[in-house]
Amino acid sequence: MVKISNTMSMLPKVLVSFFLCTTLLFSSFNTLKKAVVKKGELNLLFSKPIDKKSIKHFTLSRPNRDIYDFKNTRIAHKRVPLGLGEYVRVAQYKSNIVRVVITSKKGHKTVAYQPFLEAKSYHISVPQGKSHVVTKKRKRHVKKTKKTQTKATLKKHKKRKRVHHAQELIVIDAGHGGHDTGAIGGGKREKDLVLQVAKKVEKALKKLGYPVYMTRRSDRFLKLPQRTRIADKKKALVFVSIHANSVPKKIGHKVKGIETFFLQNTRDAKSQRIAARENKAVLKGTTKLSQNVIIDSVLTGPKIVESNKLAIDVQRGMITELRRKYKGVKDSGVRHAPFWVLVGASRPSILVEVGYISNPTERKRLFSSQYQSLLAKGIAEGIDSYLTNRKREIDLLE
Repeated sequence: MVKISNTMSMLPKVLVSFFLCTTLLFSSFNTLKKAVVKKGELNLLFSKPIDKKSIKHFTLSRPNRDIYDFKNTRIAHKRVPLGLGEYVRVAQYKSNIVRVVITSKKGHKTVAYQPFLEAKSYHISVPQGKSHVVTKKRKRHVKKTKKTQTKATLKKHKKRKRVHHAQELIVIDAGHGGHDTGAIGGGKREKDLVLQVAKKVEKALKKLGYPVYMTRRSDRFLKLPQRTRIADKKKALVFVSIHANSVPKKIGHKVKGIETFFLQNTRDAKSQRIAARENKAVLKGTTKLSQNVIIDSVLTGPKIVESNKLAIDVQRGMITELRRKYKGVKDSGVRHAPFWVLVGASRPSILVEVGYISNPTERKRLFSSQYQSLLAKGIAEGIDSYLTNRKREIDLLE
């Protein structure tokens, strides 16, 4: 009788412990509340801020797919994965994993990003146009069609593509210059590299029919405010500043990657470090307070959102072009940081870090003409993609 009563008295405690553990377990889960494809992106909205460590990304082939697994996540209700189009699938892969599958053509890489630190949303680019998953019958038809196209038709198409951007000026800014060498690695200087890339970007943009203005064409120094002032005076549509990254020599062989930044404050240590290095040459003697006041004054501007979109398109363009020819190209994504060169721009403005001059392998590639040409083509096509999408958005509003 004593044993039974002891057991009975322990039962409430066991139940309380069970319910407490269950509550803690479920409260640790994130919930996918909404998924929608809009303006070429899959927008995922969660109940809690996203921890990037909980996202696993990998690719599969035949057909080409980008897989994103969100750990410790559940779909809120059965309507969430519906109406996402033919390229996107969202499902509860396991009891604690939501899986997103993006199907695209070979060579196309998705770009994924979190708009800001601790955001509750996550964005993944989706393929544009008609389906890339085709049958053998359709492939044969496509091949026949291509054979029937004459060279004259192709030339006409190329000519058409070059005419319609006459009034859409782009300002390209080669970072550093003059006494400001920028980063140095293996005897190579950032100021030389970025000028070479900038000239190739100019050439690629002109091929697409865009007029281009360069902030510098030679080894000369410009103060950072001068650079964005040029873009404003010229009434440019976008401003793109080109730079190269660097880390201390002892870890130089480990760190590589291409990333694109837009102006915004951040708590991310890596982004802060990169911004501090790029800002160093021109902020000597300026108090931290005055720097922050000026930066904060532009962080809420409407151009921040457009700059973010421009950064996504340019990053995607570079990665897509480089991976056609080179293996192991690291996509470090789109990030935000308080870059002084972007402060004061009244138009969409980004800063591109084309790679790490401190990494021996990446440095060798960065100073090769072929690699620079692919980088430039990717930047130019990213700008073109952004402006084309922007036109569509404006047309829809009118």
